[in-house]
Amino acid sequence: MSFSVTCSVFFLMLILPIAHSVYFQVARFDSNAKDVVYIGDAVPSFGTVNFNSVVYCCRVGQVLYKEKVPLWDSNSGKLSDFVTHFTFVIDTQNFRRHGHGLAFFLAPVGFTSPLNSVAGFLGLFNSTTSDDPSQGPIISVEFDSFSNQEWDPPGEHVGINRNSLSSVTYAAWNASLHNKETANAWVSYNATTKNLSVFWTYERNPNFQGNSSLSYQVDLKEVLPSWVTIGITASTGQFMEKHTLQYWEFNSSLNVNESKTSSKKVKLIVGLAVPLGFLLILCLIAYTIWSRSRKRPTDESLETVDMSSTNDDFERGAGPKRFSFRDLALATNNFTDDLKLGEGGFGCVYRGYLTRERKIVAVKKISSGSKQGKKEYITEVKIISSLRHRNLVQLTGWCHEKNQLLLVYEFMPNGSLDSHLFGSMPSLAWGVRYKISLGLASALLYLHEEWEQCVIHRDIKSSNVMLDSGFNVKLGDFGLARLMDHELGPQTTGLAGTLGYMAPEYVRTGKASKESDVYSFGVVAIEICCGRKARDCIDGDSEMGLVDWVCCLSRRVEILLAVDERLNTDFDAEQAECLMMVGLWCAHPDRGLRPSIRQAIQVLNFEAPIPDLRVNEPVLGYHTSTTPTSGSEDPYLTSSSINIGR
Repeated sequence: MSFSVTCSVFFLMLILPIAHSVYFQVARFDSNAKDVVYIGDAVPSFGTVNFNSVVYCCRVGQVLYKEKVPLWDSNSGKLSDFVTHFTFVIDTQNFRRHGHGLAFFLAPVGFTSPLNSVAGFLGLFNSTTSDDPSQGPIISVEFDSFSNQEWDPPGEHVGINRNSLSSVTYAAWNASLHNKETANAWVSYNATTKNLSVFWTYERNPNFQGNSSLSYQVDLKEVLPSWVTIGITASTGQFMEKHTLQYWEFNSSLNVNESKTSSKKVKLIVGLAVPLGFLLILCLIAYTIWSRSRKRPTDESLETVDMSSTNDDFERGAGPKRFSFRDLALATNNFTDDLKLGEGGFGCVYRGYLTRERKIVAVKKISSGSKQGKKEYITEVKIISSLRHRNLVQLTGWCHEKNQLLLVYEFMPNGSLDSHLFGSMPSLAWGVRYKISLGLASALLYLHEEWEQCVIHRDIKSSNVMLDSGFNVKLGDFGLARLMDHELGPQTTGLAGTLGYMAPEYVRTGKASKESDVYSFGVVAIEICCGRKARDCIDGDSEMGLVDWVCCLSRRVEILLAVDERLNTDFDAEQAECLMMVGLWCAHPDRGLRPSIRQAIQVLNFEAPIPDLRVNEPVLGYHTSTTPTSGSEDPYLTSSSINIGR
């Protein structure tokens, strides 16, 4: 039937132009940023954008997305949903009077800031254009820190503006009360309800669920052209303040095509449509007859044999919801590689946008070739859906249809820890690293001691530590996790995990325990401090891994030489020594000499002294777990799921 498929694809290619939605994320601004351009006084500085200098008055700075954005389809009239998230800081410099604020805006393609648009004009209007909508339609959401009597309501405010500086709706807001604090703002548009919503918060770890602080109903087709420019602008006047943009993300759901169909192509389509259409119908009829005659044991084994009862089990929970495969395929543009966030042993993870929920998510598609896939899928949904902790990744939903297994998680803008430690992402500052260590320890404490049952994770590694927009830890991937009673010791689970992070006794016996999880935590703690992978060979020595190397430096009282060179001297020496010593303590080859995770946290918080490991130093030293031999007679190694550390 490959011929019929080829015909179908060819026919569709003729009549359907290529479409794309818009998504970008800038977590660090620099002069080489591929998605944005800096206008006026806006300049990148240490990963953020400074919109203006407080040394000079009357300045305007803007950050624009480089490409034009489809807002509505001129052929179908369909409007786009969109959501944008940005974080910013306003520093009033402790001036009693300061101004003037910043705004997110949508304007026609080719928009440029007019002359004399400083101060309350926010770089969008001037005295000539402010009261004349024909000069340029603009929708903006302003965080206005100075009230202009001519057009503003009394007092500082957040407002939604339509073709004007006067807000059609607004809410009180005070920049002075939140001086130098980081604000998280979301601006979203629902094309169905025509509702433009704004939500802002100064909470440290906000969780946006589509709620709003301010909203305005507007049909954007009546205000703006089908293609627009989007940007963030800030200005000062006679009164000044400092505006800094830290993060910007935008997601649009509309797939719009610019019409470029020539008359020759139209004739070709008309000429081929009839015969190809007829051929397509014949192929579809033949395919239907053929497919009905086939037996499909694979689908039955997944959908009906085990999963029907699993549906009931999953839906009894109050947490994650069931999604249809169609919803998730639409959210990920049919799992296009352009939206792929990463790939692991059990499948791929994609970024998706759920239109109804107006939320960006991560969708994990379990590999159909993974023998362990269904088992891990069921385990993950059952365990993580019951857990609630600020440092655990949130499972949003699940799906098993069409012989596919999918999990839906909250989206982590800053990706995984390993991408910052070993990948192309910017290096993490020391304060962020130490916070990540404490966050991971807190997650493990909850799993081991604070939940109703003890959860053994079995795969703690840097690639399973996710980071939200504030670089807060979210431990994920519970596919290998196991439940046990708090009072029980090590349990035979079969060997599973990632080499380099697995405790030596776990490799030998296949018995997982809290202590084997603590070992993995210790390895990650050392990676965080050193910026090296657990299985890195040091100075070409294939026998010496990262933990061994740090241990040797500790014996020579030179442990600070292991600190990540990219930090230079910009780190807290006392914290660095503490973190690596706790890492060595946790990764001790003798499980009986490892601390509980609670004891490790007490030392990291300097509530207990750093242990002197030389008192119980093992004769053979520390070592990284190695690959078990194929000839092993240990029965616990017969059921294994092992990855190579990365």
